[in-house]
Amino acid sequence: MGLESVLFGQVMKIRTTFCDFRCRPCRKAGFSLTELLVVIAIMSLLMSILLPCLSRARQQVRTTICQSNIRQLYIANIGYASDNDDYYVRAAHDMVTLDTGEPSSGGMHRWHGVRQSDGVHPDPNQNIFDPRKGPLGSYLADGQVKQCPRFVEFVKDGNRNAFEAGCGGYGYNLMGVGSRSYKSSWAEDPMRSSMQTAEIDSPGKKVMFTDTAFLDGYSGDIIEYSFCEPPKFVFAGAGGVVERGRPQPSIHFRHLGATNVIFCDGHFSSEELSFPESKLKEPDQFKIGWFGPKDNSLFRP
Repeated sequence: MGLESVLFGQVMKIRTTFCDFRCRPCRKAGFSLTELLVVIAIMSLLMSILLPCLSRARQQVRTTICQSNIRQLYIANIGYASDNDDYYVRAAHDMVTLDTGEPSSGGMHRWHGVRQSDGVHPDPNQNIFDPRKGPLGSYLADGQVKQCPRFVEFVKDGNRNAFEAGCGGYGYNLMGVGSRSYKSSWAEDPMRSSMQTAEIDSPGKKVMFTDTAFLDGYSGDIIEYSFCEPPKFVFAGAGGVVERGRPQPSIHFRHLGATNVIFCDGHFSSEELSFPESKLKEPDQFKIGWFGPKDNSLFRP
């Protein structure tokens, strides 16, 4: 058989196959039950992998927003100091710490605002601090402290949040920056004034603002709190400043187990929980405690 005959035979075979294919009736496309179950299983597996990644990415975005908010507080405080003889904003100048014989407004003034009542009025609106009347109002965008986007997930009952409502979930270094607790004598009220910028030793190691929260012992809710408490109480005694005891903690490690911190030199840090308050036996999900050493070295000026 010659080459031409072989080629002719192959061509005819391909032609016949093509014609048979065109004439073959079309079948409706579809999936069997087994195929559907396999597809559903694969999709479920992919979702289980992707959802934690998406949740973590969302928390990272909220952490970045919080970092921007806390940096704005630092800038506002520096601006306030430049206009007030280099004194930082007072943390709570009407907080009663000793009997001075002068009338007190009952804790109605804070670094972030002013309120009409002292937090126990039946009308919740009178217990919330108005940032527009606060000392930092003119130094902040829109005249108010931005709220940490992560903090709102912890607040369960807005009516129970009147204790320090308005600080946005951020706390100020009351003892070492916003008052003169480390400089006043036992006969002086340290809350009447604050620290000057030049009085802060090693500002890169001294806390100005952190994420804060407070565990309400009555409701069990997490509420706002205006100050980042140091690990030890600070007292002005006749022989000088004394550090002793342990306050209820207020530093909140809500950003993937970390807290946002800005120091007095303006640098930012993300710190992990070092030790919680053991006396309260707080559930782990609250993430409230301290970072760093178990003394006041990060908080005293």
